[in-house]
Amino acid sequence: MKMTLVLATGLLISLSITSFSQSGNSFPVQVQIEQGMIEGNFDVEEDLSMYFGIPYAKPPVGELRWKAPQSPDHWAGVKKTKHFGPRAVQANVFGDMRFRSDGINEDCLYLNIWTPVDRKTGNLPVLVYFYGGGFVAGDGSEPRYDGASMAKKGMVAVTVNYRLNIFGFFAHPELSAETPYKGSGNYGLMDQAAAIQWVYKNIAAFGGDPDKITIAGESVGSISVCAQMVSPLARDLIAGAIGESGAGIKPTLSPVPLSEAEQIGLDFAKKAGYPSLAELRALSTKDVFDIYTESNRFGFPTVVDGYFYPKTVPEIFEAGEQADVPLLLGWNSAEIPGMAFMQGQPYRPETYEKKVKETYPEHYAEVLKLYPGGTKEEVELSATALASDRFIAYSTWKWFDLHRKNSDQPVYRYLYSKLRPPLKDAELIDGLAGGTVRKEDESPSMPKAVGAPHAAEIEYCMGNLPLMTERAWKPEDYTVSQTMQQYFANFIITGDPNGEDLPTWPVAKGNDETPPVMIIDVESKAIESQIEGRYQFLDRSYGNN
Repeated sequence: MKMTLVLATGLLISLSITSFSQSGNSFPVQVQIEQGMIEGNFDVEEDLSMYFGIPYAKPPVGELRWKAPQSPDHWAGVKKTKHFGPRAVQANVFGDMRFRSDGINEDCLYLNIWTPVDRKTGNLPVLVYFYGGGFVAGDGSEPRYDGASMAKKGMVAVTVNYRLNIFGFFAHPELSAETPYKGSGNYGLMDQAAAIQWVYKNIAAFGGDPDKITIAGESVGSISVCAQMVSPLARDLIAGAIGESGAGIKPTLSPVPLSEAEQIGLDFAKKAGYPSLAELRALSTKDVFDIYTESNRFGFPTVVDGYFYPKTVPEIFEAGEQADVPLLLGWNSAEIPGMAFMQGQPYRPETYEKKVKETYPEHYAEVLKLYPGGTKEEVELSATALASDRFIAYSTWKWFDLHRKNSDQPVYRYLYSKLRPPLKDAELIDGLAGGTVRKEDESPSMPKAVGAPHAAEIEYCMGNLPLMTERAWKPEDYTVSQTMQQYFANFIITGDPNGEDLPTWPVAKGNDETPPVMIIDVESKAIESQIEGRYQFLDRSYGNN
């Protein structure tokens, strides 16, 4: 049952201009939220009010390190919310990520709001967007996630910071003993749920409708959306969900049993020389970060803790216990290069067949039929498809398949296929997280793309091509962006991506054997899928069926 609105008031918005003096193109605006008065800026050129760095929970520091997020304190006076708050503590894992945040800090639980509301409007739909980065990196200030363009479509847009790596996902027996549910870990996911709860209670003050919250995200942000759909902490507070490449289903960052997560944390702490929780909590941020980076770990697993995750994702969907809401999801046509499967071996039929036999010794004939490799060109395409499916496409398909078969709500699937334009600067190369990095002398040359790589769609669907200045965008890129963004906006506003001047996007029904998929490209069109066999095979292979 949805919680009662704390800010019960006859007015949906209480923005007030506190000064007539302008700074650049903005003047200050204030709004009363549950914890007190905040002040942001109204940008006269954008015609939007913007509030950055709003605390949605207490700083998770000191005794609150590795605890579930706590409700923020109230404050007296006016809190300035005009700059992005600090990002979560993280290494430079993906050097192509660009941040506008105010440094790095364990005190990182802040969100950002863009709203087009004025004194005559309210009840606007709400988008809450979670960034990607493998639960080890990322930030809501990244330009590609900027909410201004989406807000101009007639919604309130929100981006959220949450704890990462050891600070957000560390489980330990002593941590479990502290909690009433006797579990630990998942703090970053709980942060996201707390942000959704905060939005539900406060968004009316910004002109938003708490009953029209759509959550969205890319990569681990998409995994997070899937997670919030099944968690009892948030699933009753959302009206829709959008997933871009990723779901927390084996083999993609699926939650592990609590005993396994606790043992991982206990072994980590003992090896670092801090066997007790008290010793770990007493360490400085730098010391915790040092022992984490020295371990060469890529984060910590999410966990079936009996609280955030009562069961695994498939178990919850199969029981029909997920959020019963419209779902729009998909993945990209070349999520990861085929070399990830070939492991350095050349794209030749004989080497491809050998690799398939090594990977699937009992089922290689079936795999070669589903992912054929008769020529060098065919090998590259099939190796890319197989690598992408194993990396993240299959888990997203499984989420799609589970919801369409265990819900009466509409489900829409896409395949993003737009090739990216070249980089303006010859000294830049593509990075791993969707951005670019400076070319080094020893940098390997990247193969020519055979499809849209992981994270390539973000700036298109969010309408942020102008903010990503490294590429030589062409008119066709803006055409694709306008199409994809409008599909997303329509879905957030109505629960249906379809609208005027857009190719019809059919619903994928539970009994469809060749469920439709919207190909998003320069010429977008819906087709009946002819590759479901690939995912059905992987479903059996991973034991999720």
